[in-house]
Amino acid sequence: MTPGRWRSAALAALWTLVAATLALGAYSLWRAGSTDQFAWLATLRALLAAVVLVWWTQLLARYTQAQPTPDGDGVLRSLRALFPWLTSLRMALWALSALAYLSGALDANPVALTAIATIELGFILAKNAVYGSLVRAAPHPEDPHARARLLSWLNVAAPLSLALGVVNVVPVAGLAGAPDAVSLTVYGLHALLDVAATLLALKAVQTAPQPRPA
Repeated sequence: MTPGRWRSAALAALWTLVAATLALGAYSLWRAGSTDQFAWLATLRALLAAVVLVWWTQLLARYTQAQPTPDGDGVLRSLRALFPWLTSLRMALWALSALAYLSGALDANPVALTAIATIELGFILAKNAVYGSLVRAAPHPEDPHARARLLSWLNVAAPLSLALGVVNVVPVAGLAGAPDAVSLTVYGLHALLDVAATLLALKAVQTAPQPRPA
């Protein structure tokens, strides 16, 4: 495909992912019930993730057309301010899960629990780096080092998104009951969409025009 088509495909996948993330948050809350405080936190996480992705996608749209984003731009400033809060919320929820794993209250294989916690932590850190890399690269699309950093983190985030999707749909004995068919479909499709959007964003950045340094 031509660079323009890669860019269009990436943006279409990212905007679809925004809608899917909002739908996933609503589904999780509906499934758990409105009295489940953890479900409310998970829904807040999904809402923040969708908002961050909206701004990230707008910056990527400019970046892949070699359009520099001024430091005072509202979208850039909003993304720079909000994505650390999303990472903090994700880390807090991860820490709660890790404490539950370490408490011994769960009758699950410790190797499986370690793998789950490691994948979740890697996913959180990789996503944070993807957001931050574009924040730093957006004002200077001519900077090859910033572009290489963004490409590297997109390349790391894609397999971690896939691994997290597998963790969410494959039951672990002693951790949770077998998911129903609807949940398997919802979480599985969201994970696949996340992977596809990340890979398409990677390709869009790879094929984007790069202006020469002034």
